[in-house]
Amino acid sequence: MKSIKEIREIFQAACLEELPEFINIYSEDEREGVRKIAVAAQKKLDALEKEKQRIEKLKFYENKYSDYELICGIDEVGRGPLAGPVVAGAVILPGNCDILYINDSKQLSEKKREELYEVISEKALACAVGSASPQRIDEINILQATYEAMREAVSRLPIKPNLLLNDAVTIPGVEIRQIPIIKGDAKSISIGAASIYAKVTRDRLMCEYDKVFPEYGFANNKGYGSAAHIEALKKYGPTPIHRRSFIKNFVDI
Repeated sequence: MKSIKEIREIFQAACLEELPEFINIYSEDEREGVRKIAVAAQKKLDALEKEKQRIEKLKFYENKYSDYELICGIDEVGRGPLAGPVVAGAVILPGNCDILYINDSKQLSEKKREELYEVISEKALACAVGSASPQRIDEINILQATYEAMREAVSRLPIKPNLLLNDAVTIPGVEIRQIPIIKGDAKSISIGAASIYAKVTRDRLMCEYDKVFPEYGFANNKGYGSAAHIEALKKYGPTPIHRRSFIKNFVDI
């Protein structure tokens, strides 16, 4: 007879497909500790089923517009920071997309975003990003720079979509049909994927900037106006990646 420790190790090493058999074997075990492990396995399966149902609901707009063969989600990150570019993501997922845990990138941990970025990169039909520099943001304002980044992301896709699902906005100067969806990154699997793709791209870039400008804590704050970032800005002055139009309330420029 296997010990409780051995059974726990089997559970921890088991893939999801193996859990039903595991539960069948151990749910009626005479030892309470083993039955508790079987209950934990069942909870894991229940959570998986709940996630699958959530993802199916997240495909509402993709199913609604299923007549369009190539549906592209569009989202941006970095409209609010004091430093760094604004980055837009464009992602075309396959119609039978089975990626779990996609959500508004702000609702996910950094570790989960990184994991999903790799899965999205592997399973998507096409992914691309566009960006607008801090200088460009200062020149044409953040809204126009965001539109510019979105247009660039769409243009860089290796295949051309025939429908865009956008987070909240309608992008000027794009001939492809667009559907703006308020809080779309939490309502559309395609927009959620684009949100994650853009967020990880920008976060990685800000971590690289942190190596160049370590005083500002860009690896932690990603350019947003944390207290430590603002203090460093006042102490050391702006870097080339600071948005002059965003920092004028903190420093003389």
